[in-house]
Amino acid sequence: MTLKSASRKGESESKEAQSDVDICAKILATMEKLSHIKDVHALLDAVLLEARQMTRADAGSIYLIENNVLNFSYIHNDTLFGASGVNRYLYASQTLAVDNHSLAGYVALTGEPLIIEDAYQLPAGMPFTFNDTFDQRSGYRTQSILAAPLVTSNNKMVGVMEIINPLNKDGQPSAFTPDDLLLLNYFADNAAAAIERAMMTREIILRMIKMCELRDPKETGVHANRVGAYAAEVYHQWSLQQGIADDDIKRRKDLLRIAAMLHDLGKVAISDLILKKPAKLDSEEFRTMQYHTILGARLFQNQESDLDVLSAEIALNHHEKWDGTGYPGKIDDIYQDQLPLGAGKQGEEIPIAGRIVALADVYDALVNQRVYKSPWSEKTTLSYIKDQSGKHFDPEVVDAFLAIYDVIAAIREKYQEEGSSSLPAASH
Repeated sequence: MTLKSASRKGESESKEAQSDVDICAKILATMEKLSHIKDVHALLDAVLLEARQMTRADAGSIYLIENNVLNFSYIHNDTLFGASGVNRYLYASQTLAVDNHSLAGYVALTGEPLIIEDAYQLPAGMPFTFNDTFDQRSGYRTQSILAAPLVTSNNKMVGVMEIINPLNKDGQPSAFTPDDLLLLNYFADNAAAAIERAMMTREIILRMIKMCELRDPKETGVHANRVGAYAAEVYHQWSLQQGIADDDIKRRKDLLRIAAMLHDLGKVAISDLILKKPAKLDSEEFRTMQYHTILGARLFQNQESDLDVLSAEIALNHHEKWDGTGYPGKIDDIYQDQLPLGAGKQGEEIPIAGRIVALADVYDALVNQRVYKSPWSEKTTLSYIKDQSGKHFDPEVVDAFLAIYDVIAAIREKYQEEGSSSLPAASH
């Protein structure tokens, strides 16, 4: 080897080493950013986006392990859905067994990552199969796939991440490389811990709601999940219509989903005689019930984070009405001992989060069974919401709700006491 060739080899190795350092630095910076995301749905969205950007992937999905099966939990597909982040497939209900009847199941079973050049041209004798159901229903053509296990540092498998169809400089599907696999696997190892923390946060939230459920039978975990998901997606659509920056939308949406789930925690301080009354409340009982908004907001008195601030804001304002006839109204100090209710807030005096949760909560109450009423039909419910635009509800919020009603319907179907969705998920 000549001195010049040795020098070139050294420069090449140095560049490769620097590239590895840059990649590691980027992943560490990304993980720092992800560590601040509180809601598991927002985190999955961010993890999937980062993984796709690192590998130029057009699409991807994440499955989380719950009750020993893989639950379809998040999906991206720029070709089918664009980058808006609002589509009904986010709420498809589908599970996969942890076995070799799907790529995701095989990765969860073995803990080994996979790289597939062409899913439709698998070599004979492979210990797994490709499920093309999503492609058939959607018209998408899955080609190259990377699948990585999501395993925490204490060796706990929390799920599987798949990314699909890297795009070349002309925007056409190509094939993933072994370097892409190494990169995704390293990123997945780091992301798994963040996902586990977010899942634990959600579990704590659901336990708080279960405490409320012991007092009020209609305040269930599925009700809270529905209201939180409705609110998050309506906010996303409303924000797009307002021209709000994407980063700001994601930051607020992350907090809103959790805070909306906590909207009725103040009911734990209301008497069982009122909460469980199987009939319409009289005027005195209803006035007592109105105080649950204030009591809920008081739970977040010691505000240590933006989530505390937003949770208090929603708890206090989700029964205000656009026309000023809601409650608890304008109150100077919600912490004073003798607390009279005030004149209702009106229009944009009501924070946008309160206006959105007002619609989400009423919609869910109307279309579901309550101790004092039968469920309304979908047609009657939508007619009522349209009629109440400009009265009970902010017209722009109603417009956003109706614009994504296919997503709303998918959320309703996903979060039920029983049953599962018929929407096709991206199962490979």
